[in-house]
Amino acid sequence: MAPSTLFRSEEMSLIQLYIPVEVAQPCVAELGEIGKVQFRDLNPEVNAFQRSFVSEIRRLDEMERLCRFFNTQIEKADIPMRPLTAAAYSSRARSAQEVDDLEEKLKEHESRILQMNGSYETLQRRYLQLTELCHVLRESGGFFEQAESRQDTIRNSMDEGDASTPLLEHDVEQQTHQDDMNRLNLGYVTGVISRQRMQTFERVLWRSLRGNLYMNSAEIDEPIVDPDSDEVVEKNVFAIFAHGREIINKIRKISQSLGATLYSVDDSADKRRDALLDVTSRIEDLNNVLSNTSQTRRTELLKIAENLTSWTTVVRKEKAIYHTMNLFNYDVNRKCLIAEGWCPKNDIPIIQHALKNATESSGTNLPSILTELVTKKTPPTYHRTNKFTEGFQNVIDAYGIARYREVNPGLFTVISFPFLFAIMFGDVGHGFLMFLFALYMVINEKKLASVKDEIFSMFFSGRYMVLLMGLFSIYVGFIYNDMFSLSLDLFKSGFDWPTEYNSTDTIDATPNGDVYPFGLDPAWHGSENFLLFTNSYKMKQAIIIGVIHMTFGICLQVYNHVNFKNKMFIWLEFVPQILFMSSIFGYLTFCILYKWSVDWWALDDQGNHIHNPPPNLLNMLIYMFLSPGKVNPEDQLYPGQGPIQAVLLLIAVVCVPWMWFAKPYYLKVQHNKHRYHSVAEDENVAYDEEQNGHAAGGSADADDDEEEEEFEFSEVMIHQTIHTIEFCLNCISNTASYLRLWALSLAHAQLSSVLWDMTFKIWFSFTGPIAVIGIFVGFAMWFVLTIFILLGMEGLSAFLHTLRLHWVEFDGKFYMADGYKFEPFTFSTVLDGKSE
Repeated sequence: MAPSTLFRSEEMSLIQLYIPVEVAQPCVAELGEIGKVQFRDLNPEVNAFQRSFVSEIRRLDEMERLCRFFNTQIEKADIPMRPLTAAAYSSRARSAQEVDDLEEKLKEHESRILQMNGSYETLQRRYLQLTELCHVLRESGGFFEQAESRQDTIRNSMDEGDASTPLLEHDVEQQTHQDDMNRLNLGYVTGVISRQRMQTFERVLWRSLRGNLYMNSAEIDEPIVDPDSDEVVEKNVFAIFAHGREIINKIRKISQSLGATLYSVDDSADKRRDALLDVTSRIEDLNNVLSNTSQTRRTELLKIAENLTSWTTVVRKEKAIYHTMNLFNYDVNRKCLIAEGWCPKNDIPIIQHALKNATESSGTNLPSILTELVTKKTPPTYHRTNKFTEGFQNVIDAYGIARYREVNPGLFTVISFPFLFAIMFGDVGHGFLMFLFALYMVINEKKLASVKDEIFSMFFSGRYMVLLMGLFSIYVGFIYNDMFSLSLDLFKSGFDWPTEYNSTDTIDATPNGDVYPFGLDPAWHGSENFLLFTNSYKMKQAIIIGVIHMTFGICLQVYNHVNFKNKMFIWLEFVPQILFMSSIFGYLTFCILYKWSVDWWALDDQGNHIHNPPPNLLNMLIYMFLSPGKVNPEDQLYPGQGPIQAVLLLIAVVCVPWMWFAKPYYLKVQHNKHRYHSVAEDENVAYDEEQNGHAAGGSADADDDEEEEEFEFSEVMIHQTIHTIEFCLNCISNTASYLRLWALSLAHAQLSSVLWDMTFKIWFSFTGPIAVIGIFVGFAMWFVLTIFILLGMEGLSAFLHTLRLHWVEFDGKFYMADGYKFEPFTFSTVLDGKSE
């Protein structure tokens, strides 16, 4: 692979295809299989309903609707569908006769399924009615007996009278008795209602009739399936007794308004018994018919399920082919379709080979012609990735698509992203757990690729990124000498501890002349000044890495300037920026490294070690601006520090107007030259027109010329002013932003230490059964909290901070990100539902 391809996007070409109508469909199908061409719409002024292949698309839409209908029916019947295999499906384009046959087959299956669905639904409704009527007949016998006993009680109470009652009063009482007897001629309403509405039903009836009714109900213990929703519904049987035709009609209306189903039942016990026997017999017959209908319907769906996946694939592909052909121009005279599209320049032979195969397979001698066009249009950006680099490239594309042939930050992100993450997350144990999780996804990627969970898909798409993050965390964990907040004593320590000491006193470790070969000396762990030491070390480390990272981002501008033929911008933009950055923060990095390289311990006259406190670098940087050229001898880091700092400060001051005015002035001079040449060319063209008597011929790609923006020096100056101020201020804020590497690393280490001490370590001082139980419970708590807090929450936090460092601090130095993505016509996205 060429170096230019590594650092930049693929070189793209605008191609034009002349495809005979006879082979248009197989050619587009072949191009959809290889996925190498992004077609342009050559009919932007034509709406979707007036294009050439609208009728075919509508027809395929209807076929796709039928496939979705079959899929719904199969899922409802809980029938597994046969996956698509190479033997069951061929990638070739289907002929018109094959599409016609498929359409006819789908309609036949739909007709049979709809007929069986209608019959099955009718039978289910009839079964539901008979089942409810059966329960009403069973329960109503008891309801009528209770109503008759209550009626007899009322009659007996009214027949009893007092012998001493006066004759007139006796006559009045006899009249009242006769009226009450008339009232006892009760009517009744029986039916079934949902159990959830029973309380509401009783309350509405009681308030509407003011209590002038007698109601009884019973629960149906048999599950009843609603044919409309196919859900099990709990229902109750009810019987309501009242007097008067109007009241009975009112009860019927209230019952129906609340969704009750009413059934007519005879008040004779013998007739109810005969009706119950008849209904039971009809239910048994209906059960047999339902079973046969369901089995026939399932057999039909099983037959459809065997081929539905391949049918759906064919329909979607054919529909995508015609959608793509609607983007082409139709040349009536040549009887061919004219297409234009972008493709990678290196893939043109593959496209030509695919067109040749399509022509040969169609059995015609009419070849498709491919020509490469010269254009000034901006091509799409295409970065060739694989399953390893795809996750890193997606992180960069989420910030913005690179300008065509711009430096691709995704290449450097493969290393920088997991490394910066590991600086904040550095721990051997935590990194190993993360590595194991990613390794599991990598090993089982074929099986896990079919999982449709959205959250898991995010982790799975970045499995190789998580794998490197875990490996780098292990590496940085060895540097920090940190494994689940414990140190690893792998080599000989550079410090010796006294053999005898009082545990209540503070003791000092003595350097023994050895140097710990790799990482932090384990003697620091557990010491009182451990946090003070690591705090200073990690803070300076964050600044060094941040300055190196940003400086590298600034240096990548050179590659962009050379590629876009703006070599003068290297002197007008890159040089002042790199000098400004280096003279301040590059100098600070040098001072940190120099301070680390100096042994600040000295020997006094008696041979004892004396520690000379080194100068404070933060104060040094502040006084570098407040007192240029002057350094307090007590705070001097190296000889000649004052003059060097004054020169560096002068360079930084000079770089500000350099960045501010040089580029706008250069652009103005170039614009004036371009305008002078344009006027001269226009005069020559006018002279040629006058001599030749006709207008000069235009370029074949005149419509491809992009309109040049009108040059306004004031706008350029405003833009450059904003850019200069932003760069100078961002040098400070972005450097400070890298201190998150220090802060999150300390937070992660301290949280890990607290979690170990508070959940697991506290049980080490116990003995006996309590110690065994405590260690078991403590380890479980420690492991669960480690997974969810340290790996889950802390890992996500470190990931987001790393993402910000790349998007803002690194990409912001050189990445323009104003391009548009190369999205070729490919069947893979069509079948995944990612595009229409």
